[in-house]
Amino acid sequence: MLSIRHSRRDFLRSGVGLAGLTLPTFLQARNSSLSSSASAKACIIIYTWGGMSHFESFDPKPEAPVDLRGEFKPIPTATPGMQFCEHVPLLAKHSEKLAVVRSVHHKQGGHQQGMYVTLTGHDPVPGIKAKGRNNHPSLTSMLSYFHDPAVGTPAAIRMPYSMYDNGKQMAGEGAGWLGSKHDPILLRTPAGEPYGGVNRYTDRELNLLLNLEKERVSGRNALLEQLEGTLSARVGSGTAYDQLDHYRKMASDILLGSPVRKAYDLESEDPRIRAMYGDHMGGQSLLLSRRLVEAGVPVVQAVCSASDLAGGGGDNWDTHRDHFPKMKNRLLPVFDRAASALLTDLEMRGMLEETLVVFLTDFGRTPKINGNGGRDHHPGVYSLVLAGGGIRGGQVYGSSDRKGAEPGSDPCSPADVHATVYRAMGINPDMELHDQQGRPFRICDGQPLPLT
Repeated sequence: MLSIRHSRRDFLRSGVGLAGLTLPTFLQARNSSLSSSASAKACIIIYTWGGMSHFESFDPKPEAPVDLRGEFKPIPTATPGMQFCEHVPLLAKHSEKLAVVRSVHHKQGGHQQGMYVTLTGHDPVPGIKAKGRNNHPSLTSMLSYFHDPAVGTPAAIRMPYSMYDNGKQMAGEGAGWLGSKHDPILLRTPAGEPYGGVNRYTDRELNLLLNLEKERVSGRNALLEQLEGTLSARVGSGTAYDQLDHYRKMASDILLGSPVRKAYDLESEDPRIRAMYGDHMGGQSLLLSRRLVEAGVPVVQAVCSASDLAGGGGDNWDTHRDHFPKMKNRLLPVFDRAASALLTDLEMRGMLEETLVVFLTDFGRTPKINGNGGRDHHPGVYSLVLAGGGIRGGQVYGSSDRKGAEPGSDPCSPADVHATVYRAMGINPDMELHDQQGRPFRICDGQPLPLT
């Protein structure tokens, strides 16, 4: 097991770690955990906030009792013997690219807890809070820690907003004990009809700065550099000043530099490609994800749902009522079109083999349909999907039982899914890191699934 005994920030700050490692030696230690034969060089995470039903997506149950299986019918996919819900027909045509994992389960039945274990691979710790530094790092942050971005681009971006429930921002999307330097940068999707027609932006998105004139930014930076040179000399480098300086330089690179700025200009995209994704925030977010990866950003997370589950409307996957009309008319058409367009686009550009695409969600939905025509939270079993990045498509791993209530074979956890992602991205999932207080943490407690 590889153990890096001090935080990456400390090494980068000083150039020499407490154990006597120089910066090149530290980077060599970090990179020794990476496999040069890894297929995936980038990762796009598609998150369906609220809990996507496995019944009405990738694990239909036509043989279940009528009060469990629901209104929708299964359809064949391009893979013999594999069936999807009838309302994801485009993804069904892409099944030869997909590895569907039908036996994921955990014990966290609330949105905060379910999202946390899904995005971090760990059960919640006491006292978790949004942007908390005792939280486990998100998958997005951990992947970006090990993968250097192209010059002038951040290592990780998430869009189009943070996840909220009842007005409260959820924990689990940040870098946690890795430190704020590894928090993904939040970027607002610049186009597309919002979910349910309700704009739920609650963060100060980076795009508010993207339209500033370059001359103004450049002039301000020159002044800041003069002031900060004096401040750094007085305060020293061993303070939070380093974090602020990192973000200022990153923002400047994005504003002036051009890979992300150009990627953000969706108007410059081929109109036919843009139309393929759909004129919706979900589709435009995935188009932007592809453009960012193409620009050199190694990790992108896109939330395909309204930001706040119960704080003011908008479409999300928390379908406690009117489940079937919401899925049929609003949620599945956007998701099916956008996700299938991303797969098509990546393949056309020769990017799919080196870009891992992962569909994640909080949990599944209950087999039993409630009195409001909805399905409730169900972490007992649900489905996730991986594609590209060396993943062997056209396969199903594991199964749920006849009722879709619990694993029927090969049960696995979110941690196992994380280990699979790490392995595909060339990262040793058994690696141990130490936080900024020197406490040891394994980056993952799971085992890779045999999907490659």
